[in-house]
This record gives sequence, structure tokens and C-alpha cells, in this order.
Amino acid sequence: MMKKLLFTAVLLAGTFFAQAQEVKYGVKAGVDFATVKVKFMGTSASASETGFFLGGFANIGLSEKFSVQPELLYVAISDSNFFSLPLLAKYAVAEKIGLLAGPSLNYFSDFEEDKLKLNIDFGATYDITEEIDVNAKYSLGMGDVSVSGVFIGAGYKF
Repeated sequence: MMKKLLFTAVLLAGTFFAQAQEVKYGVKAGVDFATVKVKFMGTSASASETGFFLGGFANIGLSEKFSVQPELLYVAISDSNFFSLPLLAKYAVAEKIGLLAGPSLNYFSDFEEDKLKLNIDFGATYDITEEIDVNAKYSLGMGDVSVSGVFIGAGYKF
């Protein structure tokens, strides 16, 4: 039964990506305005920080209006540097405007425990040209130690 389920999942994934209309790769960078929250034994503390992010992405077109956009970003916030791996669904609401939503997995190399954190991201993009876009998203952190914030940046597609 498990082999059949795995085979079906692989077959569906292959069909899904085989229908991709176009794949574009790019780089992005920008500024982040983050809040780090820590909950411990009924008390909580938070601090706001400003930092930056940079990384790369692939935009995999599945239809004229829908695409998947995995990213790999390095995020630097004064006391918490981490790698973020968002897997965003992108829906074109107009010719140059797209909405983004999806999970992101964050790896905090400087944390002693619980190095992996899950966030939920929501955002939008605006294409200035075919190669250049501006983007903004809100990333909502989950768990006892969470990093949430607004990311504003620009991207360049090759």
C-alpha cells in the first residue's frame, strides 16, 4: 500500500512539473523589520530589529496565472541570523501584480535548541519590467521562540 501511495505521489508531482510553462531564476535582496518573541513559563518578551536579506529564487509557471516560487534566503537580524526556505504559491491578479502565500522553513544556526522554525508568509509582487520586481511580504512566526516581520525588497530575474 505504501509503495502504491509513493508511486502515485511521484507520478502526480511529475505531471505537475511537466506541465510547467516556464521557469525563471533570479536573485533578491532587501530590508526586514522583524520582531523576535520568546515565551517561557507563562511570560513573554519581544524585541524589534531591523536587518537585511539576500538570496535566490525560482519561479515555476504552472499556468498563465499560477506559479510556485521556492526561495533560499539568508536573513540577518542583529542577534538572529538564519536561512529561510519559503515555498510560495504565486497568483497573478493583474498583468504586473502577484499575490504570494505559503510556508517557510527557517534554520537558526545560532540557537542552542529548536534550530528549525516554521513561518507562514503572505505578500505581493509588482513587476517593474520583465526582469525587475519589487516585493513585500509578512512572515508570521510560530512557536515559543518566533521571528515575525515585514520583508521589503527587489528581485532580478535572469
